Amino acid sequence: MEVRAYQINFFNNKPFDTYEIGSVEKYGYPGLRVYRKVLIKALLAKCVEKNIEIIFGKKFTRILSESEAGVTWEFEYGTVGQAASLVGTDGIHSRVRSYPHPDIEPKFMNVMAIGATIPTNRVTLPEKYALPVTIMSKNHGAYILAPNFPDGSELVIVKQRRVEEHDREGWKDLLADKEGSDDFLRRGVEYFPDIVRQAISAVTQESVSIWPFYQVPKMDKWTSKGGRVSILGDAAHAIPPSSGQGANQVFEDAYTYALMRGQCDGASLDFVLAKWQRGRQEQIDRLIVLAQQMNVRRFPELAQNGINNEVFGTEDFNMEWLFKPNLDKLVQEWLAA
Repeated sequence: MEVRAYQINFFNNKPFDTYEIGSVEKYGYPGLRVYRKVLIKALLAKCVEKNIEIIFGKKFTRILSESEAGVTWEFEYGTVGQAASLVGTDGIHSRVRSYPHPDIEPKFMNVMAIGATIPTNRVTLPEKYALPVTIMSKNHGAYILAPNFPDGSELVIVKQRRVEEHDREGWKDLLADKEGSDDFLRRGVEYFPDIVRQAISAVTQESVSIWPFYQVPKMDKWTSKGGRVSILGDAAHAIPPSSGQGANQVFEDAYTYALMRGQCDGASLDFVLAKWQRGRQEQIDRLIVLAQQMNVRRFPELAQNGINNEVFGTEDFNMEWLFKPNLDKLVQEWLAA
């Protein structure tokens, strides 16, 4: 589903702000909302086209050894792998990360999204109504409405709430509590415009899901001391989902890592990849600020509680740094630094 921007409206549906997520005129491409499984299928097809072998059914357990010649690791059930380098892109709860950073654990942000999907035809959209949209109230939170599928035939409605951390069993219980999640979605809906009330009235408990927001603490290095083991994507930085940039940034991580890694011999791995991490960290830090701005807009009571109150306003989101980066040029600058 091609989209240009997230519209941000007041509870009375009057426009407040716009967060651009794509522009053919400015950046050369539109924004794109796509299910993860669709993206994965496309990537797998491209790997087949390029004769890149993907082996399924393997689960990493631990690093066995690292030397100037390469790295050796163990899979579940005792099989062993070897390579010149190992790159862990195994998500926010990464096992590979435990090798360079055994004490780092994801931190819960005390924010959880509760969402549901409905047929778009269950909602009467005003003429030329801009989607996706966040409709906010300083006293009653905010709802996000966004289209799914290429034809926009499905609509997702999301609301965020503050919650305390749970253990594994607690999250399972919360996930299973469809009635409680459904009740939260409906709470305060009478203070929002017809489009929200219509969407909520079409929600079924079976379609409700939750999404806890976690963030990985900032790390000084994304590589091991020997430089043979690296992490990227959510394993390294886990950008809050409110920025809408988690998937995008892992592609940038991978591309810039490959360019930098290609400039390394065994003796310079740690030195060169440290430059890569510092360069990428600058981008991630800016994205975290962006996520905070979006959280305040989607969760206005955060501003009332003194959390980043200064970002709640009508700032101009200048997104060229995000949507039109010259990664090849950046890599050359990092190498020269």
